[in-house]
Amino acid sequence: MENKFLSFLNFLSPCLSNTICGLLIFSWLARSIIRNGFRTLAWRREAKKKKKKNTEDEKKMPLLDLPDLTLDCILEKLSPSELCAMTCVCSELRDKCVSDHFWEKHMEKKWGRLMSDAAIQEWKSHVSTLMGCLGNSKRSSSRSNTQWRSRLVANLKPFSWLSRNHGCEKRGSSSSSSNLAPIDSVMYWYSNLENGKFWFPAQVYNRENGHVGFMMSCYDAKVRYDCKTDTFQARYSAHGRRAAEENVTWQRLRPSLIDTESRDLHVSDCLQGLRPGDHFEIQWRRTKEFPYGWWYGIVGHLQNCDGEDNCRCNSDENVVMEFRQFRPESPWRTTVLNRKDHRETGNEANGFYGGVKKLGTEEEISTWKGLWPPLGLLE
Repeated sequence: MENKFLSFLNFLSPCLSNTICGLLIFSWLARSIIRNGFRTLAWRREAKKKKKKNTEDEKKMPLLDLPDLTLDCILEKLSPSELCAMTCVCSELRDKCVSDHFWEKHMEKKWGRLMSDAAIQEWKSHVSTLMGCLGNSKRSSSRSNTQWRSRLVANLKPFSWLSRNHGCEKRGSSSSSSNLAPIDSVMYWYSNLENGKFWFPAQVYNRENGHVGFMMSCYDAKVRYDCKTDTFQARYSAHGRRAAEENVTWQRLRPSLIDTESRDLHVSDCLQGLRPGDHFEIQWRRTKEFPYGWWYGIVGHLQNCDGEDNCRCNSDENVVMEFRQFRPESPWRTTVLNRKDHRETGNEANGFYGGVKKLGTEEEISTWKGLWPPLGLLE
């Protein structure tokens, strides 16, 4: 009996093996067909999307295919950082975006108020020096030329303030900060102002963080911008020491004067017309070794004046200059000048008074009034 059963199993084994193999092959074929079917469907969907996208793209006009006038109008609307980002797109846009035409507007808007003739001359001298150095380096050996250019770029880094925002430095050598704009371009000037690489002359109200000895005054300084704090650093030149100050706000700056250097006596051409109540600025310095600063004051009445109704101060040869930020008993409260023969007057005890300017606009007067000492009168 057992022998018959074993013989029967031997007879079924090949059949069962063939059946299992067939089922496995069928299952594999079914999975392959289903998988390929899904892939085919996905490919068709993707092809339809690409076709639709290509059709839509064909309807759009590339930026560089726009008329020049239209493209210029678009670029004129961009901010300085956006213009810099556009220079990283391609060489054609870079050549357009570094044009002075686009940057003059930004220069005037942000820096125009402080870019006096003195500051402009300082920048031109700075550019001339750089151009001369580059010219000399071209005539030197190839090795020294490479070293000089490396040092120059490392020191200037003219577009670090923009590349940090837009990652321009990561887009290839064509967008390197040293190659974006010519040294004598407005874009390069703007970038050097923005990143604090250019110190320029200006005047600072209430210098040295409102030091009591400089309240209601304005002194010459060299300043540079700090884009992180939106303030300025200032360096003052004085006899025997150099003072520096940080966090100088925009409101405390005004353009530097080119017609009168800080050690030159200003020509007073307004003394004959000064009347009580007029606002003025006058040069003053502690000793003759110090540079002048400009101090704010108001024309007062003479001691023998009968008052407002019968005032004849305007016809007198002397004029009273009042500094009402000081207390009445202060030696710096008033000084008297001769209208006709005024030069520098004063002494080593109370300082020396120089030239006078009459303030002619409400803006000038309101600026000085806004700087009045917060604690009242000074000693």
